[in-house]
Amino acid sequence: MLFGIGLMPHGNPALSPEDKETEKLAGVLKDIGKAFSDADSYVLISPHNVRISDHLGVIMAQHLISWLGFEGVELPGEWETDRGLAEEVYNAWKGAEIPTVDLHFASRSGRYSRWPLTWGELIPLQFLEKKPLVLLTPARRLSRETLIKAGEVLGEVLEGSEKKIALIVSADHGHAHDENGPYGYRKESEEYDRLIMELINESRLEELPEIPDELIEKALPDSYWQMLIMLGAMHRVPVKLVESAYACPTYFGMAGALWVRE
Repeated sequence: MLFGIGLMPHGNPALSPEDKETEKLAGVLKDIGKAFSDADSYVLISPHNVRISDHLGVIMAQHLISWLGFEGVELPGEWETDRGLAEEVYNAWKGAEIPTVDLHFASRSGRYSRWPLTWGELIPLQFLEKKPLVLLTPARRLSRETLIKAGEVLGEVLEGSEKKIALIVSADHGHAHDENGPYGYRKESEEYDRLIMELINESRLEELPEIPDELIEKALPDSYWQMLIMLGAMHRVPVKLVESAYACPTYFGMAGALWVRE
């Protein structure tokens, strides 16, 4: 069954907070780790692994290996794929005619069946006890309706499992909060982040699909598409918000939120 959902950032400041807002955010991330300590497996959706424009990805490689940190921060480790659960998700998506691909590297099994992890997965995983996991990737060119449907199908698979499963959504938000940052300053980043936190805290996530394309394009988030998948999963498993926090110590916004089943 799906017993909880965690929205988790993947920015280095979450690991070493230097201000009160980021400390509060890190506290929420630690609470997510505690809440999910009894999980049998995680399903982790990350925007910074393999990038496929018009297909969702299901990583089938047996061994998930730390490979790419962010700004020189190395986070070593190795995780194992829950291959049975990954196959269930892939088959369910294919059966629902959702564009998806299964991904291997080098070998289909055994010691050479290895796949690289990036900061998009490694930073959330620092707050979680080591468990088998299923790594999924979103696709920005799929319609909002398709992404929500994918989440609904995913929710059905996880809810029907005999395992206790936690869904982790790796997401940072607007990336243009600082004129000295790599993307400069855009007021839309602040607007997008403020709206996302309102939707989370006021239990209005059903309004996610209504966010205008122009705002998303100008705000430069890497959260929107996997949050639509998350919304679809919430359609199948009623959850309630336990806590949330937001911080923006650098050029991108970070948020953490914990939902547990009602």
